[in-house]
Amino acid sequence: MKNKQQITTMSYDAFYKRSIVDPEGFWKEQTNALEWYIPPKTILSEDQNGYPQWFADGELNICYLTIDKHIQDGYGDQIAFIYDSPVTQTIRKYTFNEVKTEVAKLAGGLTSLGITKGDTAVIYMPMIPQVAFAMLACARLGVTHSVVFGGFAPHELAIRIDDSRPKAIITASSGIEVDRLIAYKPLVDEAIAMAAYKPEKVIIFNRKLGAKIPFQEYDVDYEKLVSQSEEVPCVPLQSTHPLYILYTSGTTGKPKGIVRDTGGYATALKFSMQHIYDVKEGETFWAASDMGWAVGHSYILYGPLLNRNTTVIFEGKPIRTPDASTYWRVMADHKVSVMFTAPTAIRAIKKEDPEGLFIKNYDLSNLRIQFLAGERCDVATLEWYRDHVPVPVIDHWWQTESGWPMIANMMGVEYLPVKPGSAGKAVTGYQIVIFDENGKELPPNEEGYVVIKLPLPPGTMLGLWEDEIRFKAGYLTRFPGYYFSGDGGYKDKDDYIYITGRVDDVINVAGHRLSTAEMEEIVASHNAVAECAVIGINDALKGQIPLALAVIKSGDDTEHFQLEYEVVQLVREKIGAVASLRNVVIVQRLPKTRSGKILRKLLRNIVDGEKYQIPSTIDDETIIGEVTEAFKNYGIGVFK
Repeated sequence: MKNKQQITTMSYDAFYKRSIVDPEGFWKEQTNALEWYIPPKTILSEDQNGYPQWFADGELNICYLTIDKHIQDGYGDQIAFIYDSPVTQTIRKYTFNEVKTEVAKLAGGLTSLGITKGDTAVIYMPMIPQVAFAMLACARLGVTHSVVFGGFAPHELAIRIDDSRPKAIITASSGIEVDRLIAYKPLVDEAIAMAAYKPEKVIIFNRKLGAKIPFQEYDVDYEKLVSQSEEVPCVPLQSTHPLYILYTSGTTGKPKGIVRDTGGYATALKFSMQHIYDVKEGETFWAASDMGWAVGHSYILYGPLLNRNTTVIFEGKPIRTPDASTYWRVMADHKVSVMFTAPTAIRAIKKEDPEGLFIKNYDLSNLRIQFLAGERCDVATLEWYRDHVPVPVIDHWWQTESGWPMIANMMGVEYLPVKPGSAGKAVTGYQIVIFDENGKELPPNEEGYVVIKLPLPPGTMLGLWEDEIRFKAGYLTRFPGYYFSGDGGYKDKDDYIYITGRVDDVINVAGHRLSTAEMEEIVASHNAVAECAVIGINDALKGQIPLALAVIKSGDDTEHFQLEYEVVQLVREKIGAVASLRNVVIVQRLPKTRSGKILRKLLRNIVDGEKYQIPSTIDDETIIGEVTEAFKNYGIGVFK
């Protein structure tokens, strides 16, 4: 089976056009980069609901392609993982041979517990090698995994347990923040107590860092399970077999379980590593993210390993572990060729080291390209990086739903001029259009809804976990024949695309998509609050942060500082510190339409200092002055 690095001699325009004119021929050719048990003959078809799917009759296993295949090809001694943990001052490297032994034995242990193909498992772990071993062990067996970010509160974990109904939860004794240890097992036990559905087993990897591990009857020791188990082979799986469920915030407050297939995803990731990220087989690639997010799945684990890259599992922060030099140290120590992080991380480093003095202490000669994504990259951040590190800095855009980039500068095809503020041009297979609210395509430089003509290319979402109605309503119904991204944006005359932000109430906090609707529900649960709104406002470091506006119940005499403290604690308890809610502004009333809809966009525009038009449907215009005065009094946003 052909598995050589493909060299693209076409221009971007010709390459892209081919993917749109002949998608089946284009993507069939890309499947040749993988070794299938049964190569697909049906390239593009539809599922029972009429939604496009790829390679339906093919069979493969992504664990085989990421580990076993490379060992068979003679690369067993190549480093697969570099675990770099400044918070525990640990660096450990794992060869493909070592990873295969651990993963195959863990898969054997799962099998001994009765966990098999078609089951689900939740993985709730910090950024340690065992999170990758657990994901790969599930993939080896055809167990659909759902990784939940280790910082989420028990309430959030319980929701995901009830939705995905896992046979087991795989966890660790603790995660580590800059200044504290977070015991995971009590959180898992609390979540199970809250959940209506009860997993059969909880498998715990003990990091031996001193965290409490309260014992329950359902507990299984990870290391004991692995040591007592035999290695098991990979299970052949249909291309459309669900590899994982990844939850992302929904506008209703109930998380959406994005379902990813196996064959389309593997094809797209291998393709993207070479044609978008321009990574050569054998190089070191580092995506500084968390395995709980889409970036972790695609570009810490599956993408780099499919392309036989050494990948970095980093447990730390861009600053304070120990300082703003950490990223440069990791890149230099491990000879990173291509790196991917969020603009938030670069902004944090820039804030601590504005002159880039730390950078001068490290040899970054191996670094060829820096990619940025997660939220919109401001021009100042992009230019600061380019000024201090002389490599191409590439902003690009994609979503949990897509699983891989939708807009980018395809560095492995043709390096196009960078336009600061733009995420680049449409990636092959994505026919991106800007619509007005009536579904009419807009001319250049007019902002509208970012939509993508169906079929989406391979690797994108199969749907929502056991929720076909919500899938269609959320993505397909608004503009028939098109996928609705939920983002606004525009194209310029050269087809460069500019993403301007969410059009719904999901905000992007340091690359984490969080629902303001869910936060509103929590704020409203406070005894003193009669009514509230939560909006996302611009923040120099995190891109966006939530701001709560609260109308206090008549006669309630709760002090503002007390209310703010209690509301912030409530949100931390229910969602986690990742929500970053810090400020609660007390107002007499909220601006609404005559039908009672809160004008959140208007509030955002006021606090961000952007131009706004008062809608004709507003109930009372005098409220604009009241709200503006409240923002001034609290020193919020542009009124700081």
